This record gives sequence, structure tokens and C-alpha cells, in this order.
Amino acid sequence: MTIYIDNRTGAPLYEQICAQLKAQIISGALGEGEMLPSIRSLAKDLRISVITTKRAYDELEREGFIYTVAGKGCFVAPKNTELLREESLKKLESLLAEASRLAAACGLTRRDIVDMLSILEGDEQE
Repeated sequence: MTIYIDNRTGAPLYEQICAQLKAQIISGALGEGEMLPSIRSLAKDLRISVITTKRAYDELEREGFIYTVAGKGCFVAPKNTELLREESLKKLESLLAEASRLAAACGLTRRDIVDMLSILEGDEQE
């Protein structure tokens, strides 16, 4: 498991940890039931506060990506396909909102956007 912290971004450290762990879980790099480093160990490795790593783990647990076993540690939760789908839909909505803003700035219509999507998908109708 590899996590990189970038102090130059505006993103809070716990969000960076969450995002990277989610990505590794979704991609399968971290498998179901795999033990994560302890909160203290991760904090030490990343040279950040234990409170920050705890917040990241708490967030991941709240979202269903990990679970905690008292006295044993934190583990990757079984993949919930509905949870993964919802996570993908949230990301897609964010990307579409950005595309919509860019299209408006360029003066594109909804039809222009649909045409561009059709071309990208390779099913351009003539």
C-alpha cells in the first residue's frame, strides 16, 4: 500500500489519504479482508498527526470501505457493488458538471455536447 501526501494542494491530508485508499480498494490493489496499517503506524510513516489518520480511517469506515475489529485493527471491507456504483456515479456527476461549465464558457449547446460524446464513443450517426 502506497500513499503520497502533497502539501502543495489545497486538499486536506485526511481527504488525500481517503481518496488514495478508496482508489486502491476499488481497483483491487487492496483486497477484501486485507489488514491496513495501524493508525499510529500510518501516521508515523507519513509524518502526520495520528488524529489526521484516525479521521481518514473513520471516514472510510463510515463510507463502508473498511471495518474495524477491536484489538486487531482495520481491514478492507467486502466490496459492495452498490457502494462502488454510487461512488462512480458521484465522480461522473462531478465530471459532467465541469464539462457543462466548460461547454457554456465555449458557447456550446446540449446538442453539441451529445454530438461530441457520440463521436468519442465511435457511434457517430450520419
